[in-house]
Amino acid sequence: MDIKLGFGSIPKPQYVFVSKENDHCWYTLSDDAKPIPIYDRALTGFITGIEVNKKIETSHGESEKTDLHILADKPYIIRSGKESYFSKSLLLSLDVLTCEQLRQPLTIAVSPGDKTIVFCTIYNPVTYRSVGVSWDGHKEIDWQALGQKISLKINDTYLAQLNWSPEQGREYLQQKYGKRSRYHLSELELLEFTNYLRLQLS
Repeated sequence: MDIKLGFGSIPKPQYVFVSKENDHCWYTLSDDAKPIPIYDRALTGFITGIEVNKKIETSHGESEKTDLHILADKPYIIRSGKESYFSKSLLLSLDVLTCEQLRQPLTIAVSPGDKTIVFCTIYNPVTYRSVGVSWDGHKEIDWQALGQKISLKINDTYLAQLNWSPEQGREYLQQKYGKRSRYHLSELELLEFTNYLRLQLS
């Protein structure tokens, strides 16, 4: 990712929220917290992490969310409700993908369903093929356990390419940033760390 010198916007991730409306299925927020519709149906980039069961304080009280971190033209975080069909279809799709596939650019697309439902579909942007998932037995799935499994798989993907163990990754973060987890990094630190891993593999 090229670094633009000079004046510009604050280098922080762009949050993207999922909600089915008449003509769009996700949106961002302006500085004064007004929704800005995103009419495009898809976002393509590198998945750099996922946070499941993340507790967020909202105007309606505490709520649990799923945050998917994607590095594209800038860092994005797609936030969806833990119990939403978008979040569940996202987890089902990520569970199917191999570590090799997770290292490549992926396209995250919104697919409107009935009433307020929005599904997530993941595509390979080279072949245009979608990741096929099965909803059979989804009511019996332990979504929390599935989310933790996927989180570990994504977080270990880049480390595995370097033949690093998770402990070696934690040691690097401790030495470089004084932190033991990727989720304790600031967005700039996370971007720097992800780019560092990519450079080692190029």
